Amino acid sequence: MPNDDPMADWPLGEPAEAGQPNVAEFSVSEISQALKRTLEDAYGHVRVRGELGRVSRPSSGHVYLDLKDDRAVLSGVIWRGVARTLRIQPEQGLEVIVTGRITTFPGQSRYQIVIEQMEPAGRGALMALLEERRKALEAEGLFAPDRKQALPYLPRVIGVVTSPTGAVIRDIMHRLADRFPRRVIVWPVRVQGESCAGEVSAAIRGFNALAPDGAIPRPDVLIVARGGGSIEDLWGFNEEEVVRAAAASDIPLISAVGHETDWTLIDYVADERAPTPTAAAERAVPVRGELLATVADLGARERRALSRLFEERRTRVRSAARGLPRPEDILGLARQRFDTASGRLGRALKANTQHHRTRWVQATARLTPRTFTSLIERQRERLETRSHRLARGLAVSARQVIVEGRRRLGELDGRGGRAMRRRLNDVGRQLDGQAKLLESLSYRSVLGRGFALVRDGTGRPVRRAGETSPGADLEIEFQDGRVAARIAGPADGAPSDKPARPQPARPRKPAKGPGQGELF
Repeated sequence: MPNDDPMADWPLGEPAEAGQPNVAEFSVSEISQALKRTLEDAYGHVRVRGELGRVSRPSSGHVYLDLKDDRAVLSGVIWRGVARTLRIQPEQGLEVIVTGRITTFPGQSRYQIVIEQMEPAGRGALMALLEERRKALEAEGLFAPDRKQALPYLPRVIGVVTSPTGAVIRDIMHRLADRFPRRVIVWPVRVQGESCAGEVSAAIRGFNALAPDGAIPRPDVLIVARGGGSIEDLWGFNEEEVVRAAAASDIPLISAVGHETDWTLIDYVADERAPTPTAAAERAVPVRGELLATVADLGARERRALSRLFEERRTRVRSAARGLPRPEDILGLARQRFDTASGRLGRALKANTQHHRTRWVQATARLTPRTFTSLIERQRERLETRSHRLARGLAVSARQVIVEGRRRLGELDGRGGRAMRRRLNDVGRQLDGQAKLLESLSYRSVLGRGFALVRDGTGRPVRRAGETSPGADLEIEFQDGRVAARIAGPADGAPSDKPARPQPARPRKPAKGPGQGELF
């Protein structure tokens, strides 16, 4: 069998011919292939024990990982066909025993193990330490659900603890600008390394120490965010001082450390855990457009409900009215009794008058002038006595009526004034709300962002270029006024058979919120 090793024909230890160098020349590919064969021949079948570090699963289906201990790291690869047949799936922090062959990857001048079998050998040191710390903190009650605070529905100020140079803060700011722009205060920290835990815990305590009415406003909600990474990269968020600082925070806290599959101890103690920094921004604020639509929908539903209520009450009144008897039927019997009584009353009055006249004639016939005078005097005295008593009673009653009337008039005046003021306040608030809604829906707010409204000679808006013709008069409305214009025709310039190519719109920068400074 021929030997393909380029070093096989070189006599080691023998001097070269005169005029030639002492070392043979090889191409890069030749020396790489020689090293590859040497490693594969020497370590064609090995078993290696270690802890899984980085685990990557690209779309190709292969698995790339790091096998490490406390002093070295060995790269490994599991081809797609082998990965589908493994009894366990590789996970970061898992201690395993792998079987395979050592080979090289000439494209990057590094060696690696091609894994053919994998079996668990125990948990890694970091994972064991993390689990032990998690159980200890959980036993203290730091992860209890009753310690968690509710997030504010619409915070005025949002505090972010993250690195100011990474993509995390840009994702958060972009998402907040899309949903509901709010003022953001960034506390810059290192998100990995030895100083990470101290800086993050100091940032959380610093935000809580701010005064609500100070020069730097106190945030209504905090976001602790970092991008994805290995367990070593995220270890700063597993430190005990970070967990205790998050648990002692009076401000509701959202943790967004790593990707959706990454869990750190701050996720257990936070008031809300978001799988990504972008999701944290989504949970911090609602969608402004949806909120406006919800308010408008509730207003429309309220108006429809009132209309249905009034229509239902009106129908019920009409139905009840149809069930009542006619007024003529109710008053007919009473009218008949009244007519009968009035006829009898006339006859009775005549009979009574005749009876008293007869008695008066009989009485006057028996009276003498002296008796008559005495009777008149007694009647006059009784009349005067009763008139004096009646006058005193009327005077007292009149004063009481006047006092009571004045008191009720004062009460009604005060109640009327308060009712009028409340009504004016309600109408004023409704008018302000309608004015703000009209302003938000008005096209003039769009003109302020650089757009213009084009009208034809009749004042109708022009929406398409096909609605115009050369020589037509136009009116263009800007934010600060209107100008007249005319479409150029053959008389105004050279004719062109090709339509003008529309220029692509230049992207606009999002408007900065009030009081929000430039971060970068």
